Amino acid sequence: MEEELASKPHHNHHVQPQPHSQSMALYPITLKFEKVVYKVNLKATKEKVILNGVMGMVCPGELLAMLGPSGSGKTTLLTALGGRLLTGKLAGKITYNNQPFCGSIKRRTGFVTQDDVLYPHLTVTETLLFTAMLRLPTSLTHDEKVNHVDRVIAELGLTRCRNSMIGGPLFRGISGGEKKRVSIGQEMLINPSLLLLDEPTSGLDSTTAQRIMTTIKRLASGGRTVITTIHQPSSRIYHMFDKLVLLSEGSQIYYGPASTALEYFSSIGFSTSVTVNPADILLDLANGISPDTVHDYEQGDNAEDALKSARQKLVTCFETNLQTRREADVYELDVCNYYQEKERLIIGSHTRPEQWCTSWWHQFKVLIRRGIRERRFEAFNKLRIFQVVSVAILAGLLWWHTPTSHIADRIGMLFFFSVFWGFYPLYNAVFTFPQERRMLIKERSSGMYRLSSYFLARTIGDLPLELALPTAFTFILYWMGGLKPDPSTFILSWLIVLYTVLVAQSLGLAFGAILMDVKQATTLASVTTLVFLIAGGYYVQQIPPFIVWLKYLSYSYYCYKLLLGVQYDDNDVYECAKGVYCKVADFQAVKSVGLHNLTMDLLIMALMLIGYRFVAYLALRKVQ
Repeated sequence: MEEELASKPHHNHHVQPQPHSQSMALYPITLKFEKVVYKVNLKATKEKVILNGVMGMVCPGELLAMLGPSGSGKTTLLTALGGRLLTGKLAGKITYNNQPFCGSIKRRTGFVTQDDVLYPHLTVTETLLFTAMLRLPTSLTHDEKVNHVDRVIAELGLTRCRNSMIGGPLFRGISGGEKKRVSIGQEMLINPSLLLLDEPTSGLDSTTAQRIMTTIKRLASGGRTVITTIHQPSSRIYHMFDKLVLLSEGSQIYYGPASTALEYFSSIGFSTSVTVNPADILLDLANGISPDTVHDYEQGDNAEDALKSARQKLVTCFETNLQTRREADVYELDVCNYYQEKERLIIGSHTRPEQWCTSWWHQFKVLIRRGIRERRFEAFNKLRIFQVVSVAILAGLLWWHTPTSHIADRIGMLFFFSVFWGFYPLYNAVFTFPQERRMLIKERSSGMYRLSSYFLARTIGDLPLELALPTAFTFILYWMGGLKPDPSTFILSWLIVLYTVLVAQSLGLAFGAILMDVKQATTLASVTTLVFLIAGGYYVQQIPPFIVWLKYLSYSYYCYKLLLGVQYDDNDVYECAKGVYCKVADFQAVKSVGLHNLTMDLLIMALMLIGYRFVAYLALRKVQ
């Protein structure tokens, strides 16, 4: 596939592949899009047209800008060109060196989103290095990847802040312009032949925006095909553009050299002033504001009709005067490439399916390390430790050395184990995937890793803390509460608690992955916890037959039963009255759940653990 990309003619733009690595070499890509139409369903019988017959072409070494007011379809078109439009109805023709979007093109495409989706606790160097480890092929050594990261940092002017944390809402990090350059740097690591940027100057001051666009222009001059959406560029930024696509409510009103845009609009009767920023004039035209309608717009007399009429006239003029000529340019390139296209079809029939750049195990190891580095500074860790330890000590004081004759108190303590470690990990796990949704979408769209490697790395990476806290809790409360002073019984009780933690965490992961909304997921977790608490076998011993199935869905019930099973057996007795001894198995709270079939209980919890996590994994596959 890479050889095919390199062999195509490219509209008189000749770019040599960079020599440092064939797998990272820069292969020219000519992107063409013709009559692109995109529709979304609003209701069962109603459709909305987002893009209506947009066309254009951009060659290696060129910077094409998509200009238009908010809601004109710029981001939608950019997303379609990046092969990331997964919903709605997309029609038209989009080709890359006269071939459709495929895995090889995807690996050579960099896509910079409008929002800088970065891990706040990683430094600039760590962010780029972990990206390099995931996106660069294993044919490069570790040192080569580090050197490549250093080159990108130097090229983007990030040397000064390379050891600074990215920062987030809760603490200050690098500046907005530096974050944008880090986002661009993540895509530059793969040395993309095609670079797409969604409003890279949004939210930046004019000086920073100028610096960012200068960097982007330099990247284009290096032989890359660069397309960017931009909302309101300054005059200096506008003159950096080689080509321009101007959109108005999804329809195209201009495509061609940016330098001749004003001349074109003057030729069709929309006079323009040379003293004004060209981008401002073009945006006014895209909004339907022309010298003929500006008075009506300001006075409010039939303003909407005037704007609509002006926009329709601009669309009609483009279709009549310019579109045919531009389509002829695209068609002429198709004719010149006819024989090469025929050869491509022959070669393409033997093309291998898309392969990942790195192995599953490599992705897993890198994601584990990145997760540990990112969460090493989480402020709530100390709070969580204090919370768990303080609850354990308080509970230990309340149940301090409970006598064996106080059977109700001792059984209540065991049920407290099952309840506390049934809801605590559940609530913590609910936040896991909703908090990383944007990052997951961004990295999966870039083909950075397999979902399975991410899923296991993300869930396993949290286990040390998730299992350390219940270990400390069990050690404190078990011995302070005066439960059976037998090491083997303690170890079994501890393992049961850890087992319950894993099952509860699994359900929380499933809730978070399915809903992807923290508020909804925590609400569902609250209801579930309450149901499990009531049906856990301690508060209600005689559940009505028509709803008795509910307790078998509660992992708290199985945890409670297992703890009873390792703490007592059929021959254990307690002093139920002075000088009178009764069997523990006959105590109502124990009798209602029983002391047998513990192996079956373990198997049922194992099914829950695997089932909940499998559901969470399937739910993540649908995240987009």
